[in-house]
Amino acid sequence: MEWLDVSTENCTVQRTLELVGEKWTLLILRDALNRVRRFDDFKRHVGLSDAVLSDRLRKLVAAGILRTVPYQEAGSRTRNEYRLTRKGRDLWPVLLALREWGETYVADPEGPVIEIRHTECDAPVRVVVECSGPHAALTPADVTVRPGPAARPVAPARGAGH
Repeated sequence: MEWLDVSTENCTVQRTLELVGEKWTLLILRDALNRVRRFDDFKRHVGLSDAVLSDRLRKLVAAGILRTVPYQEAGSRTRNEYRLTRKGRDLWPVLLALREWGETYVADPEGPVIEIRHTECDAPVRVVVECSGPHAALTPADVTVRPGPAARPVAPARGAGH
């Protein structure tokens, strides 16, 4: 079976994009990965309306990407902070890869808005795709894509065969 013969209805990329593929959701995740936790801080920094931000945060909590943690400032009511779960933190390389691509192709001419550096040695951090064996970084030309156990054939087009 070739790639074009495989149905994409159960594709994990498609499923992932259904959860996190919307622009505002990715920007909320970017901020959460940079330790933004409070509703008003997300609202101010990302620039969303209360309704859109509430909706996206609710969906991220329901998906198990964020969790709520109550807090209370003196003289105020109890509110929730939004903290990344392990599932949410595991999106870090995805956001780093998007940032890295953006710095290559759509960067501000003055340079990066932020730099991400290894705390211990101060070297820039980069995303690398590598083999689980003893090999160097890989490119798309270095890999073979083949159907996995959940692959299903593409359904015939309606009206086909008439």
